[in-house]
Parts: sequence; C-alpha cells; structure tokens
Amino acid sequence: MTTLSSSTNFHQLTPSTGLPPSWEVRLSRSHNIPYYFNTSTHESTWEPPLGTDADQLKFYMAANHSYIIPSGAASGPNQQSKIRCAHLLIKHSGSRRPSSWKEKNITRSEDDARVILSALESRIRNGEATLAELALTESDCSSARKGGDLGFFGKSEMQKEFEDAAFALDVGEMSGIIKTGSGLHLIERTA
Repeated sequence: MTTLSSSTNFHQLTPSTGLPPSWEVRLSRSHNIPYYFNTSTHESTWEPPLGTDADQLKFYMAANHSYIIPSGAASGPNQQSKIRCAHLLIKHSGSRRPSSWKEKNITRSEDDARVILSALESRIRNGEATLAELALTESDCSSARKGGDLGFFGKSEMQKEFEDAAFALDVGEMSGIIKTGSGLHLIERTA
C-alpha cells in the first residue's frame, strides 16, 4: 500500500486540466454538467476560457467528466411538455462563436463542416457508433462530455431551427443535418 507523505505534491497525482491559471472545472448543480470557473475573478463560462490547452483539457474531461446517457433514460416528473435530446455539433467559421473546447479558432467552411458531419451521420446510421459515443470526441459543443446530452427542454428554450427539428422527432429517432447559428447538428431525441 502506498502512503502519501505531507510533502507529496497533490498536482503530481491529478491530471492537469489544461486550463489557464486560476481556472478550474466545477459541476453545475442546476444542469449537472461541468463548467469553467475563475477563482480570482469569479467569472464562469460553459466554454473553455482563452489560453486553454485543448488537448490536455480533452484528456482531463474524458477521464473525469465523461459518461454516456443510457438509451431510454426515464423522464422525470412533470416532463410532459419537455423533451430530452442529445446532439452532435460541428461548428464552422460562420458559426456565431467559431471556437470550442476542442479548437480555439475554428476556420473550416460550412461545406467542410457538412462533409465531416455527413461522415459521422453515416457511421451512426450504419451502426458503427452511436451519436453519444461520437459526441464525446467529435462534437464542438460543451455537452460532448455528456455524450451530447442537453437534458430536458421545452419550447422557446433552443434556437428555432433546432427546436423545430427536435420536437418533430420520435423518441429514439435521429434527425438529418440541421443548420442553426451555432453550426450544423445531428439531433437524437432520447425522451
């Protein structure tokens, strides 16, 4: 059995987050997903702050904050007017915020994003992978760490194009490619 002396440096035992100084990963109590918090300025954000080492953060998040939502997860009480979806987002240079946890400055064209997402869609439809599995590593949304799960939402809580597509799906059904101001999405209704 290994024992730690009082002089052991804790940071040597914990994988680094890749975040800039004063930033840490915290878990949102209301959304039950990780977010980024600056202990000096008390600023919080869903997206990684500037100066983040994206590769190191990806490794840290996969090791500490990733899980896949089981298919057919039961809905909670009073959720009749809400649905639950997961999505896989590919951003492009024309997205309203062309950066992500994976890539600080996204420069791909919308056409290139569509090619990438079409290939991922084919893998899902062919049974090679699930949307949740691919979202963990391929999605440009911070929901990637939860297999793309967005939780429950109702009308007027998402961008119109996203909402229209999501509410048109049956549970277990996946959309085709949907374009919003955020980028291009595949949406899967999970409840």
